[in-house]
Amino acid sequence: MINRRNFLIQMATVSAGVVVGFSGLQRRAFALAADASLASMRAHGFGELFPTATQNTGEIYLALPKGFEYKLLSKVGSKMSDGHKTPALPDGMACFKVGEAFRLIRNHEIYNGEVPQPNSAIGANPYDETAAGGTTTLIINPKTLEVVKDFVSLSGTLVNCAGGRTPWGSWISCEETTLGQAERADKTGKKIGTYPKSHGYCFEVQASANVPVPPIPLKAMGRFKHEAIAVDEHTGNIYLTEDANTAGFYRFVPKRKQHLVEGGTLQMLKIKGKESVDLRKGLKTGQHFKTKWVTIDNPDPVAADLDESAVYKQGLAKGGATFTRLEGAYADKQGHIYFVSTNGGEVEGGQVWRYERKGKKSGELTLIFESHNRTVLDMPDNICLQPNSELLFLCEDSDYKGTGGTPENYMRILAPNGKIADFAKNITNGLESSEFAGSTFSEDGKILFVNLQAVGATFAIWGNWDSFRQAE
Repeated sequence: MINRRNFLIQMATVSAGVVVGFSGLQRRAFALAADASLASMRAHGFGELFPTATQNTGEIYLALPKGFEYKLLSKVGSKMSDGHKTPALPDGMACFKVGEAFRLIRNHEIYNGEVPQPNSAIGANPYDETAAGGTTTLIINPKTLEVVKDFVSLSGTLVNCAGGRTPWGSWISCEETTLGQAERADKTGKKIGTYPKSHGYCFEVQASANVPVPPIPLKAMGRFKHEAIAVDEHTGNIYLTEDANTAGFYRFVPKRKQHLVEGGTLQMLKIKGKESVDLRKGLKTGQHFKTKWVTIDNPDPVAADLDESAVYKQGLAKGGATFTRLEGAYADKQGHIYFVSTNGGEVEGGQVWRYERKGKKSGELTLIFESHNRTVLDMPDNICLQPNSELLFLCEDSDYKGTGGTPENYMRILAPNGKIADFAKNITNGLESSEFAGSTFSEDGKILFVNLQAVGATFAIWGNWDSFRQAE
């Protein structure tokens, strides 16, 4: 895996903010320096991207390297096997092998306008019938990559953004909101909330389920703006990210492995010997930190109805570290946890972190990549490692106006040499800014499944992966 090579490199970097107020000569010098930095961050040999039509419908959504093909598996609004329409906004996703078939469990990041909408649940047995988020499951023939069955597998949840797979054959779907029964106002003054049920929880969906699962909120795993989870299969501990401008990185230690409904202890990462360290900016690629964990005394505070940072503030008060907008997370076979800060770093282009367990109570945190040029990497979101390789795939979500980013969205690769390569570009006509989401591989590493969120489409991609290994 990536951690087995010493690929971290020291790169000369330049902050784009320095340009302001420079003379013409200084501007030219800065541009040359930026070009040098750009070259130092790009991985070469992975191939140019070409507009490519889907093998089954002939539509063009993606630009891919030569030798790669893809199929459209599902599209928003299409009728599923259970009679429901495919929900919008597919997001986090995982692939499982159940029997002889692939099973994709797919989140739907539906906001509801942040107010309850009666009878909006996407399927049967909803947690909250006024909430339109949840998950769908696609059963796929692994030989033909045809969908043989699709259905709602979790209903009545809200803003199901990401989550993560478990080693015991389930998907943890996470709600990226803490809206509940209380009424609050958003930034524009609009009244939001007043749901019949509290939101902001994780829910477990078994890959083998053929009908909607019982929607049980895993309250001990915290009530905050959840993004993703990753499971250390050696310990059974679950690591969680929080998508907020001031965010914590969390660990859930279950009372009993694989039995999350029985509860456990939620903790937040702290840098050893330092109180409340801010890791959002001012760091260098390759920088290491010794870490420990502080316990969150009340993981399910009533205050979260009005304050989405109620859990984070508990950890901060005990000296926990602050990140910004933590999103995708992924665990390798050794138990190392990779996670991203989508707008971390000096130019807010994103950071990629790795956490390594060092015993039960401590660990080491490393910044393995920071984007200093947003044309190289711009706001990474969902991530995954390709099985049997050392390639970390990063889905971009750079469609935020006024944040200094690029208008395009790519799927990028962080190679073992610490540099970034392009793998796919969204070229959907009229929806080019739609983010990639839900990247996940089949267990043999041969098929990559991914969503384009605003397009509402799910794809299977395959090709000559060996050429990529040669390019490492």
